[in-house]
Parts: sequence; structure tokens; C-alpha cells
Amino acid sequence: MSRFYALPLSIIAVLLLLLSAMPLFAAETGNEVDPAADAVLVKLHQSAATADWDSYFGLFAAEASFVGTDMTEHWHMQEFEQYARATQGWRYTRVNQTLTQVGDVVVFDEILDHDKYGISRGTGTLIRTADGWKILQYHLSFPIPNKVALRITEQIKFFRKQQKASTAVSQ
Repeated sequence: MSRFYALPLSIIAVLLLLLSAMPLFAAETGNEVDPAADAVLVKLHQSAATADWDSYFGLFAAEASFVGTDMTEHWHMQEFEQYARATQGWRYTRVNQTLTQVGDVVVFDEILDHDKYGISRGTGTLIRTADGWKILQYHLSFPIPNKVALRITEQIKFFRKQQKASTAVSQ
């Protein structure tokens, strides 16, 4: 009987040892992120929520782009700024985020919550510049659960087919 209990205890001991070493592995792979990079994303959402567009657009690199949820939305900052300044802002609450830094580049993935749209995902890239961290690209999307993906993509196909048909009729 003692051998029966010894085996599970030794497995537990090894698992605890491995789990306690995990932060060391993460630090060695370069996944420690400059807190100033994350602060840019926090400020991004705060500025959008209050329609503080000078602050908001000051967070982007001059050559940055914003990719929206619609297939046609791939804006350079000047185009996106024209759109945004005409609004009263938008509020997305960060649920969680993952940031990975390699040198002067941070890639991020954040899960967001919105009162109207529900869960969305923001992904993008920050670069370290002489003026601090700047957003080079931001991409907002709606994550689709795999179990409903086929139904949603079928709706998108149907919508696009209708759009093509209505465009052909109007010409």
C-alpha cells in the first residue's frame, strides 16, 4: 500500500516543482513587457471613452493604421481620425490582455467588452519610438466561437451576395 501512495505524491511533487519554475521560464523567453507599453493601451481606451481625440490619436505612430470590424475598414490614421472626431467616443472595457515584447516591439491581444456589441478582440503592434511607445496597428474584431462559426460565416456570405445583387441592380 505504501508504494501506491508514494507514486501519486511523487507526481504531485514534480508538478509543484515545474509550476513553481514557470515564471523563471517566462522571464527567460523575453515575455516581460515594459509597463509603459501597457499604459498606452489603457490610455487608448480611456481617451476613446471620453472622446479625448487629441490624446487618443497622439498614441498612434504617424504611419499607423486601424483595421475595423468591417472588411472595408482599413484606415490610415488621417482617415480614421476624421471618422472618430465626428463621434462622441466609444467605451470598450478590457477583460484581459496578453502582451509580448521582443526588443522595441510589443504585440498585443486584448479581450474587450462593449455594452452594445458584447465581446470583441483588439490586436495590434506597439513600437518604441523616441517619443515612447506608439501604436503601429490596431485591429478590432469580433471573436466567433467555433461552434457557431459556420452559421455566422454563412450569414456573411448571404449578406455579401445580397450586396452584390443590389449593386448590380442599381447600376
